[in-house]
Amino acid sequence: MANSKEESSPLLTKQAGDAADDQKKTTPAAKKMAPESVTAFGWTADGLPLGHGSVMGEPMGRTQWDSSLCACLGRNDQFCSSDLEVCLLGSVAPCVLYGGNVERLGSAPGTFANHCLPYTGLYIIGNFFFGWNCLAPWFSYPSRTAIRRKFNLEASYYFHFHSGSCEALNRSCGCCGSFVEDELQREQCESACDFATHVFCHLCALCQEGRELRRRLPHPGFNAQPVLVMIPPGEQTMGRGGA
Repeated sequence: MANSKEESSPLLTKQAGDAADDQKKTTPAAKKMAPESVTAFGWTADGLPLGHGSVMGEPMGRTQWDSSLCACLGRNDQFCSSDLEVCLLGSVAPCVLYGGNVERLGSAPGTFANHCLPYTGLYIIGNFFFGWNCLAPWFSYPSRTAIRRKFNLEASYYFHFHSGSCEALNRSCGCCGSFVEDELQREQCESACDFATHVFCHLCALCQEGRELRRRLPHPGFNAQPVLVMIPPGEQTMGRGGA
């Protein structure tokens, strides 16, 4: 019996060594397969792909616009006067509204003039040669994409007024999800929606963007910083206590 144990012990050690080698060979493969299971999901507020979701491991949810595309008069809330101003500017001077939106979004010196003047030129050329404002939307639609990425908003369909978004239309009929395979293609599709919204409902799109920005961002001119004022001490006089 002792001889059999001694003869079997080398086989046992060899089998243990083979099992350890197999485990070492399988662990790198498992490590290589693990990252492939993690796929990018969603877009961050800055417009970057969201690979790991939120802090809790879940993807960030998309939010809807504060007002629908056709709510030109806005809502009856504390921004009612601002909504009326946006509607008036969109109807009379869309170049001013567009310049103000980009200025509020970018907050850089000269932003208003750099966007308002080219928009005005394209607006005049389009109405003079083609009879309608067909050139300015090609210049202004990237601002809608920037707003959507900054606040992680759903992209609006120009013909889907009630829900006002591609994702809501996808939930209702499923037509968007049939050809969108990943988030990059979804972002390209939503950028095309932004362009279509500016082309077919240009003034309503500008007004919707203006209402959204006024509810989320203060105007750069009113973004005052607190100032520390140093007040000198009052005049002090020395007197005798016994006097």
